[in-house]
Amino acid sequence: MLRTLRKVILTVLLLAFGLVLLYALPRHDIARITGTEIIRMDFSNLNRPFFAQTDSANTEMATRDIRLINTVRKREALMGLIRRDSERVFVYRNEDTGWIWPPYFKFDSSDLQAEALANVSAPGNEQWVVITRYGWRNRFFTIYPNAVAIKPVEGPNVTIIPWFNIFFFVALIAAAVFLRAFWMQFRERAIDPRLEDTRDAWEKVDAYADERRGRLSRWWQSWRGK
Repeated sequence: MLRTLRKVILTVLLLAFGLVLLYALPRHDIARITGTEIIRMDFSNLNRPFFAQTDSANTEMATRDIRLINTVRKREALMGLIRRDSERVFVYRNEDTGWIWPPYFKFDSSDLQAEALANVSAPGNEQWVVITRYGWRNRFFTIYPNAVAIKPVEGPNVTIIPWFNIFFFVALIAAAVFLRAFWMQFRERAIDPRLEDTRDAWEKVDAYADERRGRLSRWWQSWRGK
C-alpha cells in the first residue's frame, strides 16, 4: 500500500514538473506577422497566473492593456519537430517578465512591439520570422504565449536548433545522475548502518522476549504437572 502510494505521488510530481517545463522552456515558431494590436483585458482567477506583469516601473492593476502580435504560422506536430505545409493563425502576447517567473528577464516589450510592426508582411510579399516564445495558447481561457524575441529569416523552411533546451536537458540529466549517486553514498554511509543497528537491536529484543516467553511456558508447564 505504501509502495503504491509512493509511486502515485512520484508520478504526480513528475507530471507537474513536466508541465512546468513545457510551459516555461523557450520554443521557436516560424511565422509571418500580419499585424499588431493593443487590447484592454480584465483578468480572471483562471487566466491571471498565465500572464506576466505590467511593464517595468508601472503599477500592477486588475485590468490593463495587453500588446498582441497577430501571425500566420506553419502548423506543427510533435512539439514543433515536424512542420506541415498548411498554415494557421496564431496570436502572441508581448509582456515584460521582469525579475519574476519565468526567468527571461524581459524588459523590452515596447521595442519588441516596434520590431514586430516593422516585420509585418502580406501574402505575396512574405517576411518570415522566428518568434521565440514560452507559454500556451488556450482560446477558451484567453491565454496567449508570450513572445520573447523576433528574428527575420529567409523562408519558412529554415531549421532552428533549440540549443538552450538541449543544454538544459543535458544539465538536468547530469544533475539527476549526480544527485542519485550522492543519495546512494549518503544512504550507504549514514542510513544503512543505522538501519542495521536498529535491526540488530530489534533482534536482540525479540530474542529476549522469546527467552522470557520460554521461561514462562516452562514454569507454567511445571506448575500444571504438580
